[in-house]
Amino acid sequence: MPWKQLAQNGLAHLGYRLINTRSHYSHDGLHSLHHPHFLADPAFQAAYARGVSASHGHDPQIHWRVHVALWAARQALAIPGDFVECGVNAGFVSSAILHALAWNQPQRRFFLIDTFAGPAFNQYSPAENAVGRPNLARQSLASGAYVTDLARVHANFAEWPQARIVPGTVPEILPSIDSTEIAFVHIDMNCALPEREAFAHFWPLLSPGGIILFDDYVYYGHQANTAALDEVAASLDLKILALPTGQGLALKPGTGRSLPPALP
Repeated sequence: MPWKQLAQNGLAHLGYRLINTRSHYSHDGLHSLHHPHFLADPAFQAAYARGVSASHGHDPQIHWRVHVALWAARQALAIPGDFVECGVNAGFVSSAILHALAWNQPQRRFFLIDTFAGPAFNQYSPAENAVGRPNLARQSLASGAYVTDLARVHANFAEWPQARIVPGTVPEILPSIDSTEIAFVHIDMNCALPEREAFAHFWPLLSPGGIILFDDYVYYGHQANTAALDEVAASLDLKILALPTGQGLALKPGTGRSLPPALP
């Protein structure tokens, strides 16, 4: 009897039932048997296509990460405050969010923070240097993976007047963000120091029920990010939710809105 059949028989004997062993999703380091139904949603397709457009046709196959980001951003619309992205690059995720939310929020700003010149190489820690993170970043910069054309960035976001492009290095640029109430933060800088500093800076400004989404929290090769973000979380008596996409999710305690009265 083939070994696969033996394995299935053994699992069946233990009470497990293998319904389908084919992967329904296999991109971006995520391999899942579960059905990614959101891929058939026209609203998701349009938002994702807007992200691809921001990247001038380059599709990094990050559907599930974008799905998570769109969910988090939609939840944050019910929370008072501005939106922030630290680590914009071409604007893939932020463009998808702005499109999906049909952004017409005159009372809200969406701050888009990036060097728009590639990574700040002096920010890498000894641990990141030891595993070659700066070398990978230099290769990406040389290949054009980092957008350094600020005019292109302005053109991409021109349709959303409340999108505020903020060139600069984190943490130095953070005091220039004049918002005192934040609903949503997306942190994606691929480097532990600025991600840690952005987390620590924005958490006190986050409205109750607000969301911080970390793109690199447990992504392969980003152990330094995990350690740095967990250090901040521990100081806040907080746990970050690790997602199989490599992302992490932190929620500010409280709902940010009135709760219905308790049942008698």
